[in-house]
Amino acid sequence: MTATLRVATRKSQLALWQAEHVAALLRQSHAGLQVELVPLVTQGDRIQDRSLAAIGGKGLFIKELEVAIEELRADIAVHSMKDVPAELPSGFRIGAVLERADPRDALITTSGISRLEDLPQGARVGTSSLRRQAQLCALRPDLRIEALRGNVDTRLRKLDEGSMDAIVLACAGLARLGLQSRITARLDPSICLPAVSQGIIGIECRGGDERTRALLGALEHSATRVAMDAERSFAARLGGSCQSPIAAYAQLDAGRITLTGVVAEPDGSRLLRDSLSGSIEDPAGLGRQLADRILDAGARPLLERLAKA
Repeated sequence: MTATLRVATRKSQLALWQAEHVAALLRQSHAGLQVELVPLVTQGDRIQDRSLAAIGGKGLFIKELEVAIEELRADIAVHSMKDVPAELPSGFRIGAVLERADPRDALITTSGISRLEDLPQGARVGTSSLRRQAQLCALRPDLRIEALRGNVDTRLRKLDEGSMDAIVLACAGLARLGLQSRITARLDPSICLPAVSQGIIGIECRGGDERTRALLGALEHSATRVAMDAERSFAARLGGSCQSPIAAYAQLDAGRITLTGVVAEPDGSRLLRDSLSGSIEDPAGLGRQLADRILDAGARPLLERLAKA
């Protein structure tokens, strides 16, 4: 009998691209394997008129996919790891991660202005991310941040229609949709540190499903896993959520890992940033250590206050 693997996915253009990409890689890696998509609409997709922070965070994009796996209607789910909460539900695990794409944020304008510093006074900048908002306002307190929801095409259309002066999206998502030409500038992490695990595609499965985990093993990119573990451990230690402007970025070099983290006020009035280096043997430990340093530097009361907001 031919083996079949069912992939739960959101119906957005980017989510379907990622699911199809993973399906193609699995078919290439395992001759005769049948891979089927199981498209689903999530709560995060249904609610488009409120901010992610207001409706409960990015975890709303993946809950229905996990339910499908739990109920045996699907075997795996493909996620942008930046949308996955720092703590997975019991019984689930990330069975494989693909090699990381460009983790940076993209500044997109229609005016030809390619630097944040050159945007006009009081420029309207669209983003749905408190992390981006905090860092952009730390650099330019005069900016007017406009809420930006919807798929990539919807967000680009709002810019093109003139309702905003600039928008900020992830470079990786634009590249995956063949929209690299829309990128005006790639924001250096020193200006806008990426979201935790931005640019990483992860594949979630049941922890006890050894058959599926064995199939996914062929797709695993070990260096990306190390970076992801450091960043997600940092966020987990902080209790990070969509309501908390938290960023982290891990870079590997010659057996060492350097992790940079940020915790900020949403309005950018205070930004706590620190870096720490260590061996790649314990990325999660490094993430916890950096989180503790930032908490001790003053992030604890900030995060506690934001959690109650």
